Amino acid sequence: MFQQNLVIAALAVLSVTLSACGGNSVMYRGGAGHTGQISSSGPTSLDTLAWKYNLPDKVYSSPVADDKNIYLGCNDGNLYAIDQQTGRVQWKFRTGGNVESSAALSDGMIFVGSWDNHLYAINAETRGVRWKIKAGGPVSSSPVVVGNTVYVGSEDGHLYAVDIPSGQKKWSFKAEGSVYTSPAVKDDHVFFGTLKGNMYALNINTGQEYWRFQTRHKIHSSPAVDENNVYFGSDNKHVYAVNIKTGQQVWKKKTAGQVLSSPAIDGDNVIIGSKDGYIYAYNKDTGYREWEYRTGGPIFSSPVIASSTVYIGSTDHFLYAINASNGSLRWKYKTENKLFSSPTVNDGKVFFNSVDGALYAVK
Repeated sequence: MFQQNLVIAALAVLSVTLSACGGNSVMYRGGAGHTGQISSSGPTSLDTLAWKYNLPDKVYSSPVADDKNIYLGCNDGNLYAIDQQTGRVQWKFRTGGNVESSAALSDGMIFVGSWDNHLYAINAETRGVRWKIKAGGPVSSSPVVVGNTVYVGSEDGHLYAVDIPSGQKKWSFKAEGSVYTSPAVKDDHVFFGTLKGNMYALNINTGQEYWRFQTRHKIHSSPAVDENNVYFGSDNKHVYAVNIKTGQQVWKKKTAGQVLSSPAIDGDNVIIGSKDGYIYAYNKDTGYREWEYRTGGPIFSSPVIASSTVYIGSTDHFLYAINASNGSLRWKYKTENKLFSSPTVNDGKVFFNSVDGALYAVK
């Protein structure tokens, strides 16, 4: 179970981040493409701890922010809304299991999965349940919202597409293996990986399979996608770039550890962490290693990028702020426990949590 929790953390595997994805939507990894880019400013030099809040149980979810609150799931079964300025809990929403999924917000609704096998749609103003959809297994995957549809995976091996206004299932796709990854969307494609080692591309409207790419090892890394390729890591220690139209490998690069971190895309580079303790920046077209930075422990956290800075946690208890252009250290912040989940940035602060449930706001 502990190893399973490590894995889920990397996903929700996992970075979160949020940024606008059309309309009033914010979600894990900065939008539907999961590029890890955040438009708000982040601290490029370390000043001070603004506040710290201790949740009552372990946390593998990653924080998501709107213009007021931080939203974070906890293994006590609750989704918490915490004021960004004060660090005080505004409210909490109770589910029937661990909340390791990261929330998505869109047009006054909050979507989040739970280990009670449900995807919840919560009214952000009243905190009432608008609807909930039952899956055949825990929902650790972080939902993504595109238009009037929310997409999410489940440990039952399905990817679900749910109509937001009605709460009715549009379609589901049965994949080979459990789905921990958060799906990414580009144009009419939705991408996700499974524990059987497949990366899938489906039609977002019908659930029809376009292609699948086999790594032969578990995929915990949530994909990031641009106009040409989908990028992801695998437990076989490789980072992949696969053409979004053909499903053919463009390049792959080997690290010295399993790659559970999810990639971020910054200009010409793909940035990702590895269990070997390194943060890597690869040229997204060629796979050439542009730079690397070594931390003091395995990396499960996924990077986010703001103000030309890469923010990422490590199991060495530090949050790192790395210059995105050359891989040099801007600053690092020491916590009291390992960092598995991923940070987010808003209004000059970076928000991140350690596995023991401590949520930090640093500026």
